[in-house]
Amino acid sequence: MRIHFIAIGGAAMHNLALAMVSKGFTVTGSDDEIYEPSRSRLHDAGILPNEYGWFPEKITSGINAIILGMHARIDNPELIKSQALGLKIYSYPEFLYEQTKNKKRVVIGGSHGKTTVTSMIMHVLKSKNIGFDYLVGSQLQGFERMAHIDDKNNIAVFEGDEYLASPIDRRPKFHLYNANIGLITGIAWDHINVFPTFQNYVDQFKIFAEKMSSTDSLIYCDKDPELVNMIAHANIKATKISYSIPVNRINDAMETVVTFNNKDYVLNVFGDHNLMNLEGARKVCNLLGVSDIDFFESIQHFSGAARRLELITKADDFIAYRDFAHSPSKLKATTQAIKNQYGKFKIVACMELHTFSSLNEDFLNEYKDSFNDPDIAVVYFNPSTIAHKKLKPITEEQVQKAFNRKDLKVITNTNDFVQFIQSTDMKNTCLLLMSSGTFDGTDFNKLIPKK
Repeated sequence: MRIHFIAIGGAAMHNLALAMVSKGFTVTGSDDEIYEPSRSRLHDAGILPNEYGWFPEKITSGINAIILGMHARIDNPELIKSQALGLKIYSYPEFLYEQTKNKKRVVIGGSHGKTTVTSMIMHVLKSKNIGFDYLVGSQLQGFERMAHIDDKNNIAVFEGDEYLASPIDRRPKFHLYNANIGLITGIAWDHINVFPTFQNYVDQFKIFAEKMSSTDSLIYCDKDPELVNMIAHANIKATKISYSIPVNRINDAMETVVTFNNKDYVLNVFGDHNLMNLEGARKVCNLLGVSDIDFFESIQHFSGAARRLELITKADDFIAYRDFAHSPSKLKATTQAIKNQYGKFKIVACMELHTFSSLNEDFLNEYKDSFNDPDIAVVYFNPSTIAHKKLKPITEEQVQKAFNRKDLKVITNTNDFVQFIQSTDMKNTCLLLMSSGTFDGTDFNKLIPKK
């Protein structure tokens, strides 16, 4: 089978392309920009485009399938040529469904925690030598790639993003997998550029739940009021299974311990959201044939997905974490988790306004009181990023007012950001760096106190 990827350089796209190479397909692709690590991985697999750009002359009738990435525009010349030739065009979630339609498909959705729950399930299944296909939104220790498809497997585990599938398919990705086991972690408004009202956003999860049949299972967190309300008012045919926070405590070594059936399990992860994620993952694994004992024995060794409360460094008097948190609900959950876990330490938390929603003037007020837990709170944004996204400029004063914290430190260039952190007393401190970006390429090593 010959497949061509339009916009092959994306995180999910290049991983799926590599998975198809491993499956023995002939893969080509194009993009107008490809960054690391995609570039090196595609090069090593022999499918890095020779030059950047779009080349409609390379689109021929001999191609069996076109995979269209979200980075491509609707007027992409290769897309137009593919349509003119009548080629089969898939978004990557459509193509993944085609590859796994005869398997049991697990789809993890929700506004937060999708990557972590998916990663936990993957970790446990691998530790129990259960074969499965997967797509996950972050690199996970023990897995070479973020996507894998093998005809021998009977299970597929997908992180179910609610963002749009492709430029010509405006449906959310997680609708297209047709889940047999679906999980929703929670609902908190995001992607304002696509879902302009909160109700419109909630409706996407309702559609996901209502698409499932009476032979399917829908797992959901009963601690999320918006999700519980949606479940109560939806016409759901699937078997509903709820989960919550397991019995837990923090020991003297500042480790989180979960108690299940009178046995203690020391974890590498912490925080209410991660504990809820763990319970959701356990419910999924139960449906896949994994016992509770096997689950907890495996999950003790789970250290987290990349950039999800990822430990940067740890010493007796200083700890640093990085996290993907950027929306109000994620920001609040992550800072609360750190405060509860390291309450004896001073908490210095920094977040970057980086996404379309977070930099949107109309969305800013959603951040009210979401950043009150840290002892020192810093918000960073780059005015150039706002201009690049063609959004209305925002001011430091607007940000401070929106967050409703008078001592909030707002910074708009990296030199000032690094200087502020370096000049802050970091003795007995936990430093938390939160962004879906990189604080404009800031070297985090510069933020670690010198011994």
